[in-house]
Amino acid sequence: MNKLTLKRQLKTLRWQYRRVQAARRYGAGALSRAPIVFGNAIPKSGSHLIIQVLLGLTDIGPFVDPGFPPVNRDEANLKLQPELILSNLRAMRAGDIGYGYIGCEEPYLGLLAAPERATVFIHRDPRDVIVSSVFYISEINPGHALHEYYNQEFGSVEERINAEITGIDDPENRYSGVRKRFEKYIGWLDQPSVLSLRFEEIILARDEAFSRLLDYLEGRGAKFAVPRDQALAALHATIQPKKSGTFRKGQPGNWREHFTEANKALFKESAGDILIRLGYEKDNDW
Repeated sequence: MNKLTLKRQLKTLRWQYRRVQAARRYGAGALSRAPIVFGNAIPKSGSHLIIQVLLGLTDIGPFVDPGFPPVNRDEANLKLQPELILSNLRAMRAGDIGYGYIGCEEPYLGLLAAPERATVFIHRDPRDVIVSSVFYISEINPGHALHEYYNQEFGSVEERINAEITGIDDPENRYSGVRKRFEKYIGWLDQPSVLSLRFEEIILARDEAFSRLLDYLEGRGAKFAVPRDQALAALHATIQPKKSGTFRKGQPGNWREHFTEANKALFKESAGDILIRLGYEKDNDW
């Protein structure tokens, strides 16, 4: 047995123990009736933020933190094949909380929109996502597959932003541009059974965002053991962005400090309509 297999087995035992604890604390019946909660995100759009918030549910109702990686990653943080991603999603039980990066397509769409599930989709201004990705790849994560390429091939932040906008066509370093990356996920906005939250809402209008979240979860069958004001306070207490290994600034609008006029023009040409579809701009006059 290798170390990763053993690690997974130990985490599975921990998950089972946590389910027993939740059943004792809130009642086995309450746990069995709780929705399966899943935080879904476009990469670099707030996945670590939304999972922090969702894990706060364990303090206010019959919910469980299984303690596993994102459903589309293994214990070594390597991407999983679709059949294993589906297996991870199907293994979730009532009250479990998970997260990942799942595009709006079958067979995931039908599964995550099912009545017994509560799926929260978080998205962020693509321009801020680009800036976050640039610094994550070039500075924060030296183990990233594109770290060396970004630092050797691009001599400025402007060039790296352009690469994020258009994508990279190098045979050994392929990377999708912003349009392709976002179009894979944007369909979640049209799913009535999925709650869409903006990263910016959680940062700048937290009470309203958390109230919407609690309303949504109650509509999906969740029952909370504390009054609404205590539930809101518990969710507020969960947010500790600096505990995320990908944290840099996390401030909405940070793209304005890094986008040049040339970057803006290229973005408008390549993916300006994405901003409009997501509601971040009304037109290309920005």
